[in-house]
Amino acid sequence: MRVFKGEVTALPPDKSISHRAALIGALAEGTTEITNFSAGFDNQSTLGVLKDAGIALYQDEIDGAYGRKIRRVVIESKGLWSFQPPSLPLMCNNSGSTMRMFAGILAAQPFASTLIGDNSLMKRPMKRVADPLRLMGATIELSDNGTAPMHIHGTKELKPIEYRLPVPSAQVKSLVALAALHADGETRIIESVRSRDHTEVMLGLNTIERKGERIITIQGGKVIPAKPFFIPADPSAACFLVALALLARDSEIIIRDVCLNPTRSAFLDILAEARAGIWVENQRVIGGEIIGDIVVDNLAGLEPLRISDPQIVAFIIDEIPMLAVLSAFATGEFELHHAAELRTKESDRIEALVVNLERLGFTCEQYPDGFVVKERKTIPSGSVVVESFDDHRIAMSFAIASKATGCDITITDIDVVGVSFPNFFEILDSLEE
Repeated sequence: MRVFKGEVTALPPDKSISHRAALIGALAEGTTEITNFSAGFDNQSTLGVLKDAGIALYQDEIDGAYGRKIRRVVIESKGLWSFQPPSLPLMCNNSGSTMRMFAGILAAQPFASTLIGDNSLMKRPMKRVADPLRLMGATIELSDNGTAPMHIHGTKELKPIEYRLPVPSAQVKSLVALAALHADGETRIIESVRSRDHTEVMLGLNTIERKGERIITIQGGKVIPAKPFFIPADPSAACFLVALALLARDSEIIIRDVCLNPTRSAFLDILAEARAGIWVENQRVIGGEIIGDIVVDNLAGLEPLRISDPQIVAFIIDEIPMLAVLSAFATGEFELHHAAELRTKESDRIEALVVNLERLGFTCEQYPDGFVVKERKTIPSGSVVVESFDDHRIAMSFAIASKATGCDITITDIDVVGVSFPNFFEILDSLEE
């Protein structure tokens, strides 16, 4: 029986906050210093496109907490229109966050630019990115399939709009907000289902709740003063280690300095309701974000996870692959609804999860916005090949199942974990007794 115990102090910095800190730093007037910036491929892609669009920045390593080195990024900018026409298409690699959110900034620049990505990103839908930017006055050209390459003909004359998000999406909300910072007037974004709110918090945007909706107001044309940012540990990365401890009996893990923003930590509430031994210690607020330590003590049996609240789904969209695999292996069951968004991630995550779970002996049924795991009918006797589908979260979810349960699983293209969690296997090895 495998047991995992220890304290994790080197969890990857939060991807979402790292992206936004870099983009906001490029729009700010002055010097922005970001400490504990993510080394993951996706966040490095954001720095890459900023540099290629004329933003002066550098990164180095400095001393951080717990006696370890952390990454620092320093950005020098003169404000909203500091960008220069790129000589080549801007490569976002596998980062949908980079492409979608940076499009909002480029739409306000008085030049033409093109955003491209790797094979996976070039297949992902971008029409919902183009639609609000077109309403604001930018010209956006996509492929016939509504995908990248995204050709952007920006304008300094962006119009303020009132935009109701058709589906919950923190990336679309953020790209509209970043574009609206340049517009001549007040833009309002309306969401009926709340999504992660890092952009609002980091920019200090005005938000109100009214009749079950959330309204975010952005005043265009104002100077954004540069300020320092600290990036807490990524809760989506923490989810994998929480699952590891819950799958491996008698395991105890403490994960330090994790972002506990309520729009990001809902997976902890779901697991606690399912009788998982989880609690939070040492809560405090840094830079507007709640940070704390997650403690996992595997003493009780987990109940099957059944997720059907659209608001909860919006909050845990990145954690669903790990939660699904955890519930399947721990209880033989899982159920998910209102998660059609999963089909437009790095892979069709609903399809990827069902295909792989069925290979591992589970009986599943999928539908447009979710799937159900009914039972585990067979346990494979030999090694099983599981497809990563070039998706870091699919790869890591099944790697956790293999590590915690001893199930003999071979995962294709496992190096894709570097997209968000470069030291994933190093941390797993350090925790195993």
